[in-house]
Amino acid sequence: MPDTTSMSAAMGNFAPPAAAAGVCYHCGLALPAELNPAWTVRIAGAEHAMCCPGCAAVAQTIVDLGQESYYRERSAFAASAEGAQMLPPELRLYDNADPRFALDEDSRETTLTVEGIRCAACVWLIEQRLAKLPGVESAQLNVATERLYVRWRSEACQPGDILAALHTIGYAAYPYDVDRHSEQQRKAAKTLGRQLFVAGLSMMQVMMYVAPAYLADAGTLDDSMATLMRWASLLLTVPAICYSALPFWRGAWASLRAHTLGMDVPVALGIAAAFGASVVATVRGQGEVYFDSVTMFIFLLLCSRHLELRARRKAGAALERLQHALPASATLLEHYPDSHAASLVKAAALAVDDVIMIKPGEAVAADCVIVDGRTVLDLSLLSGESAPVAKDVGDALPGGAINAGSVILARVTRIAQDSTMSRLVQLIDRAGRDKPRIAQWADDVAGWFVLALLLFALATFAFWFWLDGDSARRAWPIAIAVLVVSCPCALSLATPTALAAATDALLRQGVLVTGPQTLETLHRATHVVFDKTGTLTYGRPVLQEIQQLGLMQADFCLQVAAALDAGSGHPLARAIVHAAAEAQGGARADWQPAASKEIPGRGIEGVLHNRRYRLGSAGFVAELSGVAPPHDPGVGVTPVYLGVAGQWLACFQLHDGLRPEAQATVDYFRQAGKTVVLLSGDHDLLARQVGDQLGIRTTIGGYLPDEKLAFVKRLQETGAVVAMVGDGINDAAVLSAADVSFAMGAGAALAQAHADAVLLCGRLDAVADSARVAGRTMRVIRQNLGWASVYNAVAIPAAAMGLLNPWLSGVGMALSSAVVVANALRLRRSA
Repeated sequence: MPDTTSMSAAMGNFAPPAAAAGVCYHCGLALPAELNPAWTVRIAGAEHAMCCPGCAAVAQTIVDLGQESYYRERSAFAASAEGAQMLPPELRLYDNADPRFALDEDSRETTLTVEGIRCAACVWLIEQRLAKLPGVESAQLNVATERLYVRWRSEACQPGDILAALHTIGYAAYPYDVDRHSEQQRKAAKTLGRQLFVAGLSMMQVMMYVAPAYLADAGTLDDSMATLMRWASLLLTVPAICYSALPFWRGAWASLRAHTLGMDVPVALGIAAAFGASVVATVRGQGEVYFDSVTMFIFLLLCSRHLELRARRKAGAALERLQHALPASATLLEHYPDSHAASLVKAAALAVDDVIMIKPGEAVAADCVIVDGRTVLDLSLLSGESAPVAKDVGDALPGGAINAGSVILARVTRIAQDSTMSRLVQLIDRAGRDKPRIAQWADDVAGWFVLALLLFALATFAFWFWLDGDSARRAWPIAIAVLVVSCPCALSLATPTALAAATDALLRQGVLVTGPQTLETLHRATHVVFDKTGTLTYGRPVLQEIQQLGLMQADFCLQVAAALDAGSGHPLARAIVHAAAEAQGGARADWQPAASKEIPGRGIEGVLHNRRYRLGSAGFVAELSGVAPPHDPGVGVTPVYLGVAGQWLACFQLHDGLRPEAQATVDYFRQAGKTVVLLSGDHDLLARQVGDQLGIRTTIGGYLPDEKLAFVKRLQETGAVVAMVGDGINDAAVLSAADVSFAMGAGAALAQAHADAVLLCGRLDAVADSARVAGRTMRVIRQNLGWASVYNAVAIPAAAMGLLNPWLSGVGMALSSAVVVANALRLRRSA
């Protein structure tokens, strides 16, 4: 499909190209011999022929957007697209009014897939180029997933400007699509494999021709034979230079066009210098040749990049698995229960209350509830738990789970875009949008490193040129070795590769990391703050007893409380609703309260049967019902009160047991030197009982959400680094304020949205597992940064002193990147 040039800016006094017979009105290419009559577009009142459906689609879009003036004002035909040079018309034509890009009133945001990512140098170059674009607020490229996240100000930038900026440095981008992205990855891997094969073949053949020169005694090799072998080596090196080295040429050219010094620049300079000097020596018949060094360097560096590519794909495999788990279609029963006639529809077209058939082996297309049949589900992608989970009529099915049993019918409760799996993909998506501070530091250092390296190589050449008395016999190969031996890529790869591998390993264990600083900050945490209900305890309390405080019967009070709690996601509310349903034989009174309002941390208020009820804490109900009558709320239980104006009705006593892994989790952090705090909204006495049972010295109960927030901020003001673990809507604010936070997977969606990690597996000890992985990750990052720094500190001076020749320098550079990547991948195996 063709690309377009600017369509909104006037083109001065240039005359538009005249419409000629036999050529496309849009791009100017020749029309096909058999023109399809459908490939025409009415522009300015006249029908114009197009060469292909792509040109017709773009031209029609221009007309639909009211941009016909483009054809009057253009100075040339639109550029035709060839492969990666194509700019997606949908991003070139739509402006900031497109709702896909809306973030808020002033800002826009989008996610793009960028083609041609070769290594960390590409990431640095793209981010640097977009940072200079007026209106762009942030641009982050995730090297593991190859996704670009861009945010811009709508009044200063258009989506097309972003694509054009990428185009100028040689990258094509398009809206993220999992299938297209996977296909692009396969093509990139095949291309790199072919380049690696050609480089390896050239290297082996060249080594065969240069071996006699290395092995022969001085003066024994005939001059004519030496010349013949040089020319043969030159011809065999050309394929490696012209094809295998393309990634380095393109990367260096893109850097220079963007007026930056990317990490491909010293590589390309080293290859060009070594090959150029060898060609000159071959033509003149005297001097040193480095064809073997050039081919070996290209081959080894491509090997390193191939390993890096595989590492990136493995590190991003978790996200890819989740994305491919989202089914594209579903079997819809259109007239259920009157008919079981089925039709295949897009998953995105499903609506709430649609009934779908889920066959064995199929993924659940959207969150739904079973209406007929029983089965078992494979939830391994969602929770990391491989054991199948039995499901029966009335049970909820999360979107993305795999039906591992028999055929079932289910009613959709959420559309596919809002399903559990979609929400998890969005959370992971969020994790790649920003970089940890340590990764930003490494990128900054690598950027300055390239400039310093080029200056140092120039100084090294000048020194040896002066030392040899105006002879470049030694200066040239030494300067090449300095350029080749350096490895800024290892510096930039040290952090993102390790973090991506650790994140993938945690996701396979059921821990979804959504924040860029999560592992780094968790390792530095000084205080670990736990909520109680749903965190240290199961969060699934059961109703133990109902104390009557008024004239109404206990059963009636229970049904009123259940009606008020019906829309709440709090564990105490669910327990009351469940108890009411059991009391009615599985049914529940169909009472709908009016003006219902939930006050986080206090309770729920609503109008039922023309009376205003309050359900919640004693203080909350007392504001409506007056002073509470004497009663014993019990020890080790959570009291929930019900009252109306001027009258107390009941006290519901609920009990919630500790999670079996709570003790081990608390003990781990205490032994690791962290200060463990229990911060709960429940009654202080009940919170202290749980704290005493777990050996937590600092236990605080009865705190409202704003008080929890103030407590965490006070800790932070004293220099504490706070890790918060919670589950409910009451914890959303404090989870957001904490330095690093974890939300239980069964908790409220709002809490998960504000957390840096979600425990999909539902196990509290996964927090301790995450801390262990964080410790190993930071050690690996320090090892990688240390190795890259020590390597460059030793290898560059050694090359400058003439101790390393160019081919040996190439071995060192490739080895440096390989060591960093291989060390990072250990996290996937050990986590």
